[in-house]
Amino acid sequence: MNSIQFSSLGLSLEMLKNLESLGYEQMTPIQAKSLPSILKNQDIVAKANTGSGKTAAFGLGLLAKISDLNVASQGLVLCPTRELADQVSKEIRRLARFTPNIRVLTLCGGKPFRMQAESIRNGAHIIVGTPGRVQDHIERKTLHLKHIQTFVLDEADRMLDMGFYDNIIDIIKLLPASKQTLLFSATYPNEIAEISQLIQKDPIEITVESKDDIPDITQLVLQVREHEKNDAVISLLAHYNPQSTIIFCKTKAQCDDVAIFLCEKGFHALAIHSDFEQKEREEVLLQFANRSCAILVATDVAARGLDIKDLPLVINYDLPSSPEMYVHRIGRTGRGGKSGVAVSLFAYAENFKIEGIEAFTQTTITKIEKDALMSNDAIAQPIMRTLCINGGKKNKIRPGDILGALTGEGGLTADQVGKIDIFDFHAYVAIKCEVASKVLNNLQDGKIKGRNFKMRYL
Repeated sequence: MNSIQFSSLGLSLEMLKNLESLGYEQMTPIQAKSLPSILKNQDIVAKANTGSGKTAAFGLGLLAKISDLNVASQGLVLCPTRELADQVSKEIRRLARFTPNIRVLTLCGGKPFRMQAESIRNGAHIIVGTPGRVQDHIERKTLHLKHIQTFVLDEADRMLDMGFYDNIIDIIKLLPASKQTLLFSATYPNEIAEISQLIQKDPIEITVESKDDIPDITQLVLQVREHEKNDAVISLLAHYNPQSTIIFCKTKAQCDDVAIFLCEKGFHALAIHSDFEQKEREEVLLQFANRSCAILVATDVAARGLDIKDLPLVINYDLPSSPEMYVHRIGRTGRGGKSGVAVSLFAYAENFKIEGIEAFTQTTITKIEKDALMSNDAIAQPIMRTLCINGGKKNKIRPGDILGALTGEGGLTADQVGKIDIFDFHAYVAIKCEVASKVLNNLQDGKIKGRNFKMRYL
């Protein structure tokens, strides 16, 4: 597929010459699969990582429909961060060199609003921006979307992680019904499917098959007596030293006991099971998902629906009730091109269960000995801390407001801010541990959008 030439797409001679001058000799797999549909004005939802050539794919699609005689904004690209928006704008400008009249404008926080508004008034064919700043311009009536022909969501999964779902939906409601929507995402969590169904018309689904799509899971079993399980877990954690681990237990009492035991040994562990109140459950899960908690000890029911992108280790403290549940448990690791390890503890009398799992999965599971596990004195600690803000959707707080405060008065850079979760009356933000204390020191007044909100770390 990647041997297809750009000349086969019916692009203008000027565009082809420009592509050649930029070193675009042949299409990457994502370009070859998506560009024909994009140029036919079809909606697409594409799985594409950074560096795959996706920017050129949607950039060429945008430029193919732009009329330089119309100064109105005709293309809109939303990106999760200012840095990515700058990169995308730069690439589209390079692709547009054959038509010098095309104007690409970047709308992100951190730049004077008035200057951006003036640039829009002077004419901007393609807008590339972050959801918060784009929505600000819409609300202040400096940006109008009635002429938008192509709408692009770039790194959609990252935008959803940062809590921009509501912003995106509000923006989409103002776009023409006839628009083309191009959705690019590195992963396919359930929210991506939901947002695609909500905003797209019969989208073409595009996935570039690669070795990264095949789960890479090393499956191991360790035979121990019941009273040896806790020590075996310590040995596994010391051997693999993972940044994130899920430990599956059979009962709620075991979850609590194992989590307490691990905390006493210097690990950062949280338990979760059906006895937890909804808010407690939400806070535990979001801390694990945003890297503020290194170890989650869970029952099967409590961990259902949990989607962690980079989980190196799963430990079955107890064997699951069925081979199907075993596959479900270990499938939490080895995703997105990352390798993972799944270790199951079992007693001698449970050997038949291991044989049943092997038969069901058509896999031979390697048995290991505890003595073979090498000790590592370093204990992996969380890389993030979760900041809780006593303000949420009902207080008109948006992800862009939080990100702006943290990267402004808070003194952080965008890459020091992780996942943002916003609920009705609370918001949670993952902050890199090494700069966490700096945030509260800098935000003494706790001001977001000029208003005071109490803040604390979980």
